[in-house]
Amino acid sequence: MARTGRPRAFDRDAALHTAMLVFWERGYATTSTTDLSTAMGINPPSLYAAFKNKEMLFREAIGLYERTEAEASRQAMDRAPTAREAVAALLHESVDRFTTEGKPRGCMIVLAATNCTADHESVRDFALRCRAGTKTTIQARLDAAVHTGELAADTDTDRIAAFYTTFLNGLSLQARDGADRAQLHGLVDMAMAVWHTPAGPLVGAAPAG
Repeated sequence: MARTGRPRAFDRDAALHTAMLVFWERGYATTSTTDLSTAMGINPPSLYAAFKNKEMLFREAIGLYERTEAEASRQAMDRAPTAREAVAALLHESVDRFTTEGKPRGCMIVLAATNCTADHESVRDFALRCRAGTKTTIQARLDAAVHTGELAADTDTDRIAAFYTTFLNGLSLQARDGADRAQLHGLVDMAMAVWHTPAGPLVGAAPAG
C-alpha cells in the first residue's frame, strides 16, 4: 500500500547543505537555532522534526563536510604515488578547498567547534575526534610506505603525521584570516622542504637495496 500523509515542505539534503555552510562560517557556539532555521528556509518545528536538535544537525553537517570537502583532499592523497607526494597533495588540495570562492574559508572541522565551552562538551569532543582522523589518515599512508620499504623502518610516522596535521590546522586559520591561495601554496612547499634537510631530515631514506 502506498504511504500517505503530508510530504516534507523542504528538501532535507539542501537544508543540510545550508546548515553546513552556516556552521562552517559562524561556528557551533555562536550559531542559534533561529539562525539555522532562517538560513534553511524552514521553521524551528520542521528543523527539530528533521534533525532532532542543533547538535544532531551539527553532527550531520560535519558528516556532509567530510564526504564532500574533506574527501576531495583524501582522494588527492590516495592518487599520489609516494608518501611525500601524498602529503603534499593533501596539503595543496586542502589549500584549494580552504580558499574556494563562494564558500567559507578554512576547514569546518578545525574551526566550527573551537570556541565550545563545557556546556557543549559533547560537541567539542566530537569535533576533536573528527580532527584526529586527519592525523590517522596521514600516519596510515606513512606506515604503508614503511611497510613497502619506501621509507626507512625506523621512520617516526607518528611524529611526522603530527607535524603535518598541525601545519594543516594552521593553514586553515591562515585561510580564515584572509591569506591568499598562492601564499598558502608557497607555505606548503616550505613545509614539504622540511621532509629532507641538511640539519636532519624529518623522514629518513630507506636503505638502498
